[in-house]
Amino acid sequence: MILLYQESRYSRINVSTIYDKYEAVIGLEIHAQLQTKSKAYSSDKNEYGSAPNTNVSVVSLGHPGTLPMMNKESIRFAVKMGVACGSDITQDMIFARKNYFYADLPKGYQITQDKTPICTGGSVLIKDANENDKIINITRIHLEEDAGKSIHDLDPYNTLIDLNRAGVPLIEIVSEPELKNSQEAYNYLTEVRKLVRYLDICDGNMEEGSMRCDANVSVMLKGSTVFGERTEVKNMNSIRNVQKAIDYEIKRQIEVIEAGGEIKMETMNFDAVTGTTSSMRSKEEAHDYRYFPEPDLQPLQVTQEYVDKVKEQMPPLPKELFDKYTQELSLSAYDAGVLTETKEIALYFEEVIKHTKHYKAASNWVTVNIKSHLNDKAIEIEDFNVPATKIAEVISLIDEGIISNSVASQKVFPLLIDQLDKTAKQIAEENNWIQDSNEDAIAGFVKQAIAKYPEKVAEYKAGKKGLMGLFMGEVMKLSQGKADPKAASKALAKELNN
Repeated sequence: MILLYQESRYSRINVSTIYDKYEAVIGLEIHAQLQTKSKAYSSDKNEYGSAPNTNVSVVSLGHPGTLPMMNKESIRFAVKMGVACGSDITQDMIFARKNYFYADLPKGYQITQDKTPICTGGSVLIKDANENDKIINITRIHLEEDAGKSIHDLDPYNTLIDLNRAGVPLIEIVSEPELKNSQEAYNYLTEVRKLVRYLDICDGNMEEGSMRCDANVSVMLKGSTVFGERTEVKNMNSIRNVQKAIDYEIKRQIEVIEAGGEIKMETMNFDAVTGTTSSMRSKEEAHDYRYFPEPDLQPLQVTQEYVDKVKEQMPPLPKELFDKYTQELSLSAYDAGVLTETKEIALYFEEVIKHTKHYKAASNWVTVNIKSHLNDKAIEIEDFNVPATKIAEVISLIDEGIISNSVASQKVFPLLIDQLDKTAKQIAEENNWIQDSNEDAIAGFVKQAIAKYPEKVAEYKAGKKGLMGLFMGEVMKLSQGKADPKAASKALAKELNN
C-alpha cells in the first residue's frame, strides 16, 4: 500500500485504490468582459487601469430616476461568440433584474438574462488529456453587467470599493458538465480564450480580471450515472490556477467521502499561495435572487438578417485556419498549432503566404526566426516592423540559390529589421553574401577542405560517411558561407569517392 501525506485531517490514504474508484464531473462558467468603448447600459468609459471611481456616472452609481440604455456593440459581440461556437441565436429576448445586496453593486441588482439567454447550445472542440479530439457542449451564453471591485489588501481595517467596473458588459459562457479532469478544463479554457481574442471581443487577461472562471466540481463512483454533490470554486486568476484548484478539489472531495464525510454544496475559495481550497459560504445560504423582467429596457429582437451580417464580418477562426494549414498546405499539426496560437501570428503568416507558395519555409520563418526575435526583444508581432512581403522575398532568394539559408537567417534577417528601406537582395549584395555557384571556385574550396583532413578522408573511405558534415563545414567556412550548399555537396561527394 502506498501512503500519501496530505496536510488535512485525512492524512493516510491508499493512493493505489481510492482515487481510481472515482471520476470527476466538471463544468466551467467563464465571464468575459467585452471590449466595448462604453459600459453595458450607460455612456461611462469601459477602460481598465483608470484611477478608482473615475469611470462612473449617476447611471452606474444607481441613482434614483436614472434609466439604462442598451449598448448595441455588446449585442454584436455576443452574437459573434455564439456564431463562433455554433450556438442558436435567440431572436426575441428580454433582460432581467437579479436582485441581491453587495457592497460593490450600487443598484442592489444586476441586469442580466435569465429565461432568454442570447445564445443557446453550441460547442467548443478541445483536446482531451490523451490529445484526442473532444467536443464540450455549451449550455448557454448570456449577457450581463459586471459588479464593482472590492479591494481588501490596501487598508488593514477597511474594504475599499472601486466602481469603475460596475456596469461593464460581460458574456457568461456556461459549459455542460462534460469535463473529466483538470487538463481538459485547462484546454477548454485555453480554447475559449483563444476564441474571444480572435473575435476581438475580450483580451482574455485573467490576471487583470477581464476573463474570470468559476469551476463546478463533483466526483462520483466510476460507472455511476448519478452526479455527486458539487462545489463551486472561485478566485482563480490564471488558467494554471484553475487547473490546480480543480486537482485539489477533486482530491479533497474523494478524501472526505472515503473518510465517511459528506460533500456540501458550497462556494470554495482558492488560495494560490497554498494551492488549497477553503469554504467561503454555503449554497444553502444563498440569496433568493427574485428574478423579474427589467422594466426599463425594451425587449430585444435579433433578426436572422442581423446574424447573417455578423457572420459575413467574422474573422478566420483558429479551427478553420488549423484545418487549412494541415489539409491544404500540408503543414504538421505542430506547426499549425503554433501558427494559430494567436490571431496576430496567424494573420502575419497569412500575409506571407500571399506572396510565396513555399508554405513550410514560410512556417519556419514565422515560428522560428520571427518568434525568436519577438521573444528576445519582448515584443508582440504587432510591433514587428518587417513587412510580410520581405520575408517572402527572403524565402524566394533562398529557393533560387541566391543566398544560403544560414546567411539569410543569421546575417540578412537582422539587417532587414534595421534597414527597412532596403530589400533583402540589396543587403546581400552590399555585404558580398550572394551565394557562389561557380563550379571552379567550389571545386577549389572542396580540394582545400579535403587536403586539410587527410586522415579523415581515409576514415570516410573506410565507411564513416557521417564525416561528410565535417568537410561541408570546412567548405562553407572557406567560402565565407557563400558556396551553394547543393553544388558544394555534390562536388564534395564526387571528389571523396574518386
